[in-house]
Parts: sequence; C-alpha cells; structure tokens
Amino acid sequence: MSSQALSTRVVLLAGPSGSGKSSLAARTGLPVLRLDDFYKERDDPTLPLVPGSPDIDWDSVRSWDADAAVAAIEALCRTGRSDVPLYDIATSSRTGHEVLHIERTPLFVAEGIFAADVVERCRSLGVLADALCLRGRPTTTFRRRLLRDLREGRKSVPFLLRRGWRLMRAERRIVARQAELGAYPCGKEEALGRLVAAAAGQCRTPAALRASPSGD
Repeated sequence: MSSQALSTRVVLLAGPSGSGKSSLAARTGLPVLRLDDFYKERDDPTLPLVPGSPDIDWDSVRSWDADAAVAAIEALCRTGRSDVPLYDIATSSRTGHEVLHIERTPLFVAEGIFAADVVERCRSLGVLADALCLRGRPTTTFRRRLLRDLREGRKSVPFLLRRGWRLMRAERRIVARQAELGAYPCGKEEALGRLVAAAAGQCRTPAALRASPSGD
C-alpha cells in the first residue's frame, strides 16, 4: 500500500493504565479507536501470568493482539472503516463487534496502554501522525485507576489492589519504556496541544522530535 495514497493518519495515545487516555481522546472530538478492545480472551492459551502469581498479566503486551490492532488502524486510514471487536474487561471476553466508520476524517486517535508498541509499525506503513505517552504522578494515576476499575467492576477488589500497587511502583519504568518505543511523554495539556497541531497538519513525528534541539 502506498503511503502517498493515504489522506488519513493516526495519533497513537499511550500511557499507563489510569493516566487519562480515554478522557483526553474524548476531549479532542476526533474519532477514537479503543485499542483495549483488542485484548485476547481469558481462555487464550498464550496469555502470560504475573511472575510468581496465578494472576493473568493484562499489562503485558503478550495479552494483546497487536496484529489485529494494526490491521484495524491501517483499514481506517485506507478506507475510513474497520470491523472491530467489542471487549468486556470484567469478563475478559469479546462480546461482539462493530463497524467503526470515520469517513474521510484526516485524523483519528488510537488509544490504549499498548499503543506505543505499534509506533514503529504505523510509521513503516506511513500512517503515523504522532505518538504520545501521557504521564503524571504515580499516586494520582493509582487513585484514578482504582476508582475507575471499582466503579466499572472490572475485576475483583483483591486483584485490582494487587495490580494497582504493582503498576504504581512500575509507572516510571512503564513511561520510560513507551518513550523508548517512540511515544513522546507529556502531560494532558501538552498532549492536547499536539493533537490540535496534528489535526491542523502541523505535527512532527517522533523521529523528528528526537532530532529537535529543544526536545519539546
């Protein structure tokens, strides 16, 4: 597929669980592809476990179908539509599917905790407008994530507490890893500004960012 033929690009919005990706994506008014809908189902034999625990490690990229996510992103950029799964996190299962239409919108957001893992693939396809990683205070992220997960009944309370504590301790490493994968770490307001710039056709790719003397 020729990148020159594409008029639609994607902004990949990554960040730790609970960092505010979904709410920020909604604020943009752009079409949104929920990358969390590409989780594997709980009976998938390839699901990884948390070391030393019987818990499934839903924070490992191996719990996620990157190939299907990239295929959906490419289809949206090429045709303006894609058949995507509907995933229920509480039951760890796909409950159906829907056709996501973005028409010929020049930009859309694909958000999820594994978005940074497909930065290079999207760049090589010629569809990447920008890649961002939301960052903040680990304690704030912990509270926001726990309240959300309890409100939505995502998992059992003991599981959520174990996961939340583990993620809070690892948050800075998570952000550093996503930055290494090509997602620019920033707060919500800076991210929103970059999304506005991308919508206006003024964004710089992560590769260009690394070459910028100012680093911003």
